Amino acid sequence: MSRLAERADGKPSGARAVPDTPRNPTAQTRPRPRRAGGSTRAAGRAAGITAVLAFTLFPAYFMLVSGVSERAVSGTDALVPQTLSLDNFTYVLTEAGFLTYLRNSLLVALITVVGSSLLALFAATAVARFRFRLRTSVLVMVLIVQMVPLEALVIPLFLQASDLGMLNSLIGLSIVYIAMSLPFAIWMLRGFVAAVPIEVEEAAYIDGASWPRMFWSVLFPLVAPGLVATGVFSFIVAWNEFILALTFLQDGEKFTVAVGLRQFFQQHTTDWGALMAASTIITVPVMVFFLIVQRGLVSGLVQGAVKG
Repeated sequence: MSRLAERADGKPSGARAVPDTPRNPTAQTRPRPRRAGGSTRAAGRAAGITAVLAFTLFPAYFMLVSGVSERAVSGTDALVPQTLSLDNFTYVLTEAGFLTYLRNSLLVALITVVGSSLLALFAATAVARFRFRLRTSVLVMVLIVQMVPLEALVIPLFLQASDLGMLNSLIGLSIVYIAMSLPFAIWMLRGFVAAVPIEVEEAAYIDGASWPRMFWSVLFPLVAPGLVATGVFSFIVAWNEFILALTFLQDGEKFTVAVGLRQFFQQHTTDWGALMAASTIITVPVMVFFLIVQRGLVSGLVQGAVKG
C-alpha cells in the first residue's frame, strides 16, 4: 500500500489545496499615482535652478551683448540688441593692441603654471616624505605667508625687483607670481603626496629604480590630478592679477590683459563697447584652459577632499 494515498482527483492527500486563480494578462502591478505635492516640488526645484542659472550667467550675457551692440550699456538695446556689430572686437584686436596683451599674459601664465607646479611638487615631496628639523615650522611659515595681504608686499617687492633689475620684465613678473602661488600649491600637493603609499616607492627601489626614475615614473603620475588643480589656481593668479602688473610694467608693449583694460577708462568717459569686447576676449583663454583640464581638475579636487 502506498505511503501517500491518492485522492480521487489524482492529487496527493497530504498536499495543501491551493485555490485556482484565473490568470488575467491585463492584471499587472500598476504604478502608484503621484502625489499632488510631488509635481509642485519638482516645478519649484526647476524654477529655483533656472533662477540661479539666470543670475549666474547674466553678467556673461550682458558682457557679450554689450560687446556686439552699437549702443553698449547705455542704449535702448542694452539687454536685447536691435543691431549687431563686431566693430568693437575689431577695434580691440587691431587698434587697441590686445593681441600683444594676450600674448604677454599667456607667456606669464605658462611660466607661472609650470614653475609653481614643479617647485611645489618638489617641496611637497620633501615635506611629506622626509623627516628633518623644523619641518612643522616650515609648513606653518608657508601658511603664514599665504595670509599676508598682497597690498602689504607691493612696495617691498618693487624695491627688491628694482635692485635685481627685474622691473619692466615679464620674467620678473612671472617669478613674483610663482612666489604668490607656491604656498597654496605646496599645502595642496602635500596631501596628494602623503596619500601615495610608501610601499609603492619601496617596490620601485627593490626593482632597481633610481630616485629620479621613481619620482618621474611612479610618484609623478599618481599626483598628476593634484598638479592640475594647483595649475588652475596658478593660472588664475597670473591671468587676473592687476596691482603687481601695473606696478612692475612701464612699457605698454609688455602690459598684460588686466593692465590693458585700463586704456578704455578715460577721465570723463568710458568706452563701454570696447571694454566689454575686451573682457569677452579675455574670458576665452580661461574657458579653453578649463575645458582642457576639466577632467583632471574634478579628479584632483575629489581626491584632495577624500585623501588630503
